[in-house]
Amino acid sequence: MNTLKKTEELTFITLGPSGTNHEFVTHNYLKYRGIQTASVHLINNFQLGLSMIADGEADHMVQAAVHPDCADVVAKAHFEYGIHIIDTFISPSKELGILTRRDVKIPKSIALQPATRKYADLNKWKEFVPVNSIMHVAEGLLEGRYDSGLTTVEIAEQYKDVLRIDTRIGTVDDPWIVYGRCRVSNGEIIASPTCSAFADFSMFDGQ
Repeated sequence: MNTLKKTEELTFITLGPSGTNHEFVTHNYLKYRGIQTASVHLINNFQLGLSMIADGEADHMVQAAVHPDCADVVAKAHFEYGIHIIDTFISPSKELGILTRRDVKIPKSIALQPATRKYADLNKWKEFVPVNSIMHVAEGLLEGRYDSGLTTVEIAEQYKDVLRIDTRIGTVDDPWIVYGRCRVSNGEIIASPTCSAFADFSMFDGQ
């Protein structure tokens, strides 16, 4: 297995624009792993990310496993690019909510990233606008392209005069995938040796 020296800087890529859960979680992941010599670059789509890793322009890519493109990216990574899943983890998202423009009394349209469709009851909205990022949802909401949007609560806190919070959804514990060129699977399950959910069962003792 090829390894990089500790003095070399690793390049991680994930979905932009700035402010996404992907960026937020990737930085938290690097902190958790204690990886100090790494830079994070934002991309528009994961297909581009696979090409960048294959061409040596990036070392690793982080993707939410609930992202609509995930199954396709996993397959293409493995069979077309020789890129593998090297790590997985669970991380809470930023606090999410349904925000509405203050100048709209009865909202009719709502924008959302398709993966968040089941996060809240959206029956009162008549029109659904699919957007590829929660930050693009926020941008369109501020530009007045739709009445409401499912995005981060912090956006409403930044633009209190423009947006109100209709529903606080909170954080969501999502599964995440890390891609890389070196295959770590040896034909057996690779997982954390301990899991708090099974702490009372002796068969999960980390042995």
